[in-house]
Amino acid sequence: MTSLEKLEMDIQELKARNARVEASKAWETSTARKILIMVLTYLVVVIFFESARIPRPWVNAVVPALAYMLSTLSVPIARRAWLHRRRHTR
Repeated sequence: MTSLEKLEMDIQELKARNARVEASKAWETSTARKILIMVLTYLVVVIFFESARIPRPWVNAVVPALAYMLSTLSVPIARRAWLHRRRHTR
């Protein structure tokens, strides 16, 4: 294998890796993932509240699920503010 062939192979490997990383990032930031986690959080909390015999578990489980959703909405805002401050303090 020549150096040029090796370089071409390395480039193809990097492109394949980048495609995997981009797909993973797309999933991590997707609305579908956030909704799935919120629904699963709600169901787990309902099961826990039912087993702990907490009154109205189907209603009370909304609070942790909404807290998760609010946290996912506020993280990008906090990140932008943090990056802005970081850029201007250096």
